[in-house]
Amino acid sequence: MAKRDYYEVLGVTQTCTEVELKKAYRKLALELHPDRNPGDQAAEDRFKEVSEAFGVLSDAEKRSLYDQFGHEGLSGQRVAYRSAQDIFSQFGDIFSEFFGGGRSPRGSRPMDGDDLRTRTVLTLKEAAFGAKKDVSLRHPAPCQACDATGAEGGQRVMCTRCQGAGQIAQSRGPFLIQTACPACQGMGSTVETPCKECHGRGEVEVERMVKVTFPEGIDAGQTLRVPGQGVSGIRGGSPGHLYVQVVVEPDEQFTREGYDLITSAELSFPEAALGASRNVTTLEGDEIEVEFHAGVQPGEHVVLKRRGVPHLNRGGRGDLIVTAHVRVPKKLSSKAKKLLKELDAALKGDGK
Repeated sequence: MAKRDYYEVLGVTQTCTEVELKKAYRKLALELHPDRNPGDQAAEDRFKEVSEAFGVLSDAEKRSLYDQFGHEGLSGQRVAYRSAQDIFSQFGDIFSEFFGGGRSPRGSRPMDGDDLRTRTVLTLKEAAFGAKKDVSLRHPAPCQACDATGAEGGQRVMCTRCQGAGQIAQSRGPFLIQTACPACQGMGSTVETPCKECHGRGEVEVERMVKVTFPEGIDAGQTLRVPGQGVSGIRGGSPGHLYVQVVVEPDEQFTREGYDLITSAELSFPEAALGASRNVTTLEGDEIEVEFHAGVQPGEHVVLKRRGVPHLNRGGRGDLIVTAHVRVPKKLSSKAKKLLKELDAALKGDGK
């Protein structure tokens, strides 16, 4: 059976942030957790499926491969889980956060912020020679007023149902099963007075600009990592990182192939037969005279060495390739037709 799209599995868009991704997974993991669905094979299979999707999309490198090449981009890498125990082993910290108190006030350890992902459009010239651009971000962030607790002054109160454990034990036949406390959603504490800034959510929507430096030679589909520009950490935790995927606008004059640039020069039929020169504008804006030899054929090209795109993270440049495009008129005057017939006869005569 063909695998479903990972974004579809989690119910998120391809441009979702790490925060949105974790929220979606948390909701599904709570719903499909084996402790809540004992003996339900369909729920367990779905639990494995959403965990596999989260495992790929929460990993920046795997997500980049998946965005570019789909499931085939992950061939050779283990992404599926054989059992629920595999999942708990892989995501132990996350399930501890989901079910064992998470950001409750009784937890004093620092928590690192989530990573963010976005896309930025560059012109071909910006991608080739590098650029500094302001990238606009809009994302949820921990509420600083309440230290992300959702409670006024950061003062949550212990959940009376689970006594702060975040879990409750239920008897099912001979088994004693622990599940997340429904009164506090596994947090171990509840909000008595909601924070006025975030209205009890523990996070607020923020808008900000980040200046990003794109190195020369970067290309479409590549992802740039900007350290420390993700979501802020809590209680002294480190901020996440920002991952910017590059999109390059089509250029009217040039086509990029690796580090080479391809453009064309238009010649008339007589110019192609006799030879001609053309002034070609480079990506920098300079003009270079290019000579086409007599008898140049359509599609033949002249190579201008080291006038292409600079190599990423190393010296040197690609080439500028100028292709001959021979213009054939669609309409001819009677005089032009007569001259062409005479030329054709002369060329046939030369052939004898």
